[in-house]
Amino acid sequence: MGNRHPSRRALLAGFAALAGAGVATLASIGPLQDIMPIGRFRFGSEPPQPPVVPKRPHVIRRHGIEIVDDYAWLKDPDWRDVLASRTKLDAEILAHLKAENAYARHVLSASDAIRRKIVRESASLAYESGEMLPERDGPWLYFTRSDDDAVYEQLCRAPADGSGPEQVMLDGDVEAGDADYWDLGDAMHSPDHALLAYAVDHSGAERYTLRIRDLATGRDLPEIIPDTSSDLVWASDSRSLFYVRIDAENRPLEVWRHTVGTPVGRDVLVFREADPTFDVILTRSRSGAYIFISSEDHTSSEVFFIAAATPEVSPRRVAGRTPGHFYMVEHRGDGFVVLTNSGQSPDNRVCLAPIAEDTTADWVEIVPHQAGRRLTEIVVLERFLVLLAASEGVPHLLIKPWAGGAERVFQLDDGPHHLEIDAGYQFDRGTVELTYSSLVLPERVFEIDLATHARTLRQTSHTRRGYDPANYVVERVFAPAPDGVAVPVTLLYRKDRPRDGFGPAMLHGYGAYGDAVDVDFSAERIALVDRGFLFAIVHVRGGIEMGARWHAGGRLEAKPNSFRDFVAAGEHLVALGLTGRGRIVAHGESAGGMLVTAAANLAPDLFLGVIAEEPFVDVLSTLLDRDLPMTPGEWPEFGNPIERKDQFELIASYCPYVNIAPQAYPAFLVTAGIADQRVTYWEPAKFVARLRERSTSGRPVLLWTNMSGGHSGSSSSSDRSEEIARAYAFAVWLAETSPDGFTALAPTKGKKGGRHVG
Repeated sequence: MGNRHPSRRALLAGFAALAGAGVATLASIGPLQDIMPIGRFRFGSEPPQPPVVPKRPHVIRRHGIEIVDDYAWLKDPDWRDVLASRTKLDAEILAHLKAENAYARHVLSASDAIRRKIVRESASLAYESGEMLPERDGPWLYFTRSDDDAVYEQLCRAPADGSGPEQVMLDGDVEAGDADYWDLGDAMHSPDHALLAYAVDHSGAERYTLRIRDLATGRDLPEIIPDTSSDLVWASDSRSLFYVRIDAENRPLEVWRHTVGTPVGRDVLVFREADPTFDVILTRSRSGAYIFISSEDHTSSEVFFIAAATPEVSPRRVAGRTPGHFYMVEHRGDGFVVLTNSGQSPDNRVCLAPIAEDTTADWVEIVPHQAGRRLTEIVVLERFLVLLAASEGVPHLLIKPWAGGAERVFQLDDGPHHLEIDAGYQFDRGTVELTYSSLVLPERVFEIDLATHARTLRQTSHTRRGYDPANYVVERVFAPAPDGVAVPVTLLYRKDRPRDGFGPAMLHGYGAYGDAVDVDFSAERIALVDRGFLFAIVHVRGGIEMGARWHAGGRLEAKPNSFRDFVAAGEHLVALGLTGRGRIVAHGESAGGMLVTAAANLAPDLFLGVIAEEPFVDVLSTLLDRDLPMTPGEWPEFGNPIERKDQFELIASYCPYVNIAPQAYPAFLVTAGIADQRVTYWEPAKFVARLRERSTSGRPVLLWTNMSGGHSGSSSSSDRSEEIARAYAFAVWLAETSPDGFTALAPTKGKKGGRHVG
């Protein structure tokens, strides 16, 4: 713990000199077997070198401003075809991405032993029973199962009265076959329990194909509906199926109705969204009586309704679209129940509304707004209204009986944790299920009696022998941002970790779209912490952890606050003696990738390394291209640089790709997905090329592109665990081979214990 290793310093210095000496073609990379795959580098006959990336200047001109992009050529001009099939990728670009993968694989081989250990420890640390608790719907119990050797889940059901055997409705492993990628979107049985509609994505581009299965025969019906989102909803007749069709840019903008047994060409267009900044989402009320079409961006929404009993009737609008008004709708009896931020209620309130069109003037408040108490989810049952809420980032339930009586608060834990609520299929039930997890406790499912508030533990994940949550510390500290705002930071570390200002830390964040970072359990994270790392979640502005004001404080013109918050958190942990400057590995995904790369531009010496997964790093170029799938929807969050010069200048001032400067950067591991339509593959590829060109530190800059995945990485949970382990092993390797050296704590293994490196 805290040992210095001069030999490691010499090794890293040698690597820096070699890596900084120039670039070479892929052919100069030595054979992989000449690299010792442990937590230290040993070179073979030839040192590993990154592939050459040609510079072909392209000038971006807008509002009288010019910006030169040397690597714009990495964007395939036929990118729409590439999203559908990676085989369509330009040969030169494909060769470059493969060369980057080969180089990354070569360098990462030094941490392979650590990765394998993290995978093994994670698999044994915590595991679920493999079978979801069954939920009753009429005569059937529905559930999912995942066998020990399965890659994907099975969708199953069994007679509720026990009168017959269970039925596997859909087996993910059978359906996926030997496909590189297979993702099941929505899967919904019909109200008469005779059919199963399900949507599958085979590319990772979130472009689904919808099929309908006859549950009596187990065979799919002949009608196949391509190019849909994952949303689907049955009408009451079990013959009318609503779905969302996506356009050429992968935008979910249209709702269609299909009649079972008829050609897909006869499907009826039900609704079309004309504004590409909005996405269309399809849901059904828990009562089963209404189908809702929600059109929404990150700050506004508009909801339409159709009675499920009359699917052919045109949709009607609940409330007109108003900028900044976001609302969600449920149903009970003769009215709608609306969760809304109207009436100066940024953290939301609940109102009752008539079942009629445009009736906001008649809405009646039943749960008032309370500043700082964010109402995030609404569950409407026949006898109870249940709300998932959060105050100061700590979740709890609000339970209100419809028959009268006081609204009551139900809370499982007053510390940082994560809750998910599930009320199943039955509208008249008097219980809900809460899935609880924390940074040190894996998932536990509780059944909550809504009348008595009694809780019953229904299911728990198992942990390996010797694992003790009491060996870990979970706490929250507040870091002072430059403008004086206190930024919450949730910490996880081993009790026996020295507080000497030297141990490494991983700083994780997201901070966009008003999304909160889940404070939940991760077996891979425990494996990282067991190696002496402090894990810190920085709840930067742009998220929603501290209420609506927190989102507003990190979007549009206030977006730079997110990056300053992240840097301030790292500096605060250094000041507390929990880590040291240059001992921090930053980690972020998607918009979190933007966060950590922008922070590295601001304070490169704060970080030992940066792990950016599918990072939104070329913000300016993407927001200037209105044809890209996600661009119009991003303007309300970040600004529209096409129309406004001030927003162009602001985005250019923090865009991670644009702001890479000649300075000593930390090591980088950047990942991409070839079929990613949210953060297209060329953003990470361009970022790595420019960073490697301009960094003066000589530290490794790696690009790993998943050639069969999309924005969420691999489709199987086991492959995703491997991806997380690879990233964490890279962090451990950096800490061990840094000039200061580091000896990791050893994971606890029952009674034997012991210490080792890695």
